[in-house]
Amino acid sequence: MSENFPILVSTDWLADNLGAAGLIVLDASRHLPAANRDPRAEYEAAHIPGARFLDLPSLTDPASPVPAALPNPAQLGERLGSLGVAAADRIVIYDDSAVKTSARAWFTLTAAGMERVAILDGGLEKWRSEGRALESGTPQITPLPAPQLRPASGVKFKADMLANLETGAEQVLDARGADRVFGSGIDPVHGGQNGRIPGALNLPFGQVFDDDGTFKSPADLTAAFEAAGVDMAQPVTTTCGSGVTACVLLFATRLTGKNDVSLYDGSWQEWEADPDTPKEQGPQGTTSA
Repeated sequence: MSENFPILVSTDWLADNLGAAGLIVLDASRHLPAANRDPRAEYEAAHIPGARFLDLPSLTDPASPVPAALPNPAQLGERLGSLGVAAADRIVIYDDSAVKTSARAWFTLTAAGMERVAILDGGLEKWRSEGRALESGTPQITPLPAPQLRPASGVKFKADMLANLETGAEQVLDARGADRVFGSGIDPVHGGQNGRIPGALNLPFGQVFDDDGTFKSPADLTAAFEAAGVDMAQPVTTTCGSGVTACVLLFATRLTGKNDVSLYDGSWQEWEADPDTPKEQGPQGTTSA
């Protein structure tokens, strides 16, 4: 079913298909606290016509020990049903966030078994810059039964990451800025110390985009990953501060055709908070307790 629907669509494609039967558009904007932005208020003020508000900030599992964990299947199914989304629908996700949160929403849905999910290339910023239609308010939605979803696949936990330190079976790729990955001092986003999981590579997530906010070509993405030290023939686990921009890198690997990539959902926020996990700061090979 998913082979006939791409994972990335252009603004031209969405404009041509907007309003088609079985096509659902979701606003998945979410912002860092320092941005001081209200994604729901911004959605209600201006969104792509017919788009529904996913409320991504609230899609976390409070019962999980993982900070801001992915939602469980029941949570996600209930949310999708309340938005009138059926399992067979084609879904296009967009955001208007500096941290490109549509990738987190894309992973949340596809890892749980939704098969026809795409990201709008360039997001709301590109749509708006092209002078395309916007609407305000909240659309009328007819709820549907919750889709039957599975526990998220392709997710790594702290125990997996600790085991990987022993085996080296998977490369670890951090999406945060180099100052947070290799620097010392306090993490300006989540607090705690800057640093990284020992041996982690670094590709800041912004480097997978062209100047207009669209994703680079598959060839250019491959080159960016390889320049960061990634062996594209070997498995990768992506990480970041809290599991959001790691999804951007994970999605970008999919655009290159690479499928053996997982997400460390707890990311640095979980790893740094545990005094027993080994950590690195500064140049590669500098380990702290």
